[in-house]
Amino acid sequence: MKPEEYALMYQVEDHHWWYQGMARITRAVLNRWYQPGASLRILDAGCGTGGAMAAFLRDYGEVTGFDFAEEALAFCRLRRAQRLARASVTEIPFADSSFDLVVSFDVLCERAVRDDLAALREFHRVLFPGGRVLLRLPAYDWLRGRHDTAVHIQHRYTCGEIARRLREAGFRVEHLSYANMFLFPAALVKRTAERLLARQDGPSDLAIGFGPLNGPLAAVLAAEAPLVARGWVPFGLSVVAVGRKPSE
Repeated sequence: MKPEEYALMYQVEDHHWWYQGMARITRAVLNRWYQPGASLRILDAGCGTGGAMAAFLRDYGEVTGFDFAEEALAFCRLRRAQRLARASVTEIPFADSSFDLVVSFDVLCERAVRDDLAALREFHRVLFPGGRVLLRLPAYDWLRGRHDTAVHIQHRYTCGEIARRLREAGFRVEHLSYANMFLFPAALVKRTAERLLARQDGPSDLAIGFGPLNGPLAAVLAAEAPLVARGWVPFGLSVVAVGRKPSE
């Protein structure tokens, strides 16, 4: 990701409609297996500027975060995150069977991740038997646009791709769904216009100010939370998946 994008992420992560809506969706998915106060040992793999760690992950237990970018970790420290490391998802500096839950939000898709299967195998390694991984990734490679260029997204996934990767890494797939379906038509129009106008350079979508629309957009996205948690969203701008490491 471009260094300036970390500063932008830190500025908007606490109030931007997309982050608010996705937090509601992620909570709904987590709540299928865990409840706040569960005292989990959680690893946020590719934690970015620490928004998820500060906003909701800590409600489920003790969170450790790592990121490859020092710029990202600097913003995590501004959020007073204590348990941090600088590392790659393909070389995680923690012992086998150290965590109950690994979460990774929009990381395996990045250009810096040369081998997503190797990363998933690392997630598998650091999980306790019976532990889970929760992934969120951008959907559909044909939907690439200016935002992907700005944040160095090299690949967008389908549910089928993620399911295959999880199984190859040794996980049992427990949950698959798309997310951000209601706003999909608007995003499709935007990305199509970018291609037609040859606009692939510039800041990410986080630079767009939504003003009074921010609240309604957050509500629309958050309304999908119970649907995503049940796996009832057939298409969307993101993929949400949960895999479980076998107990034996």
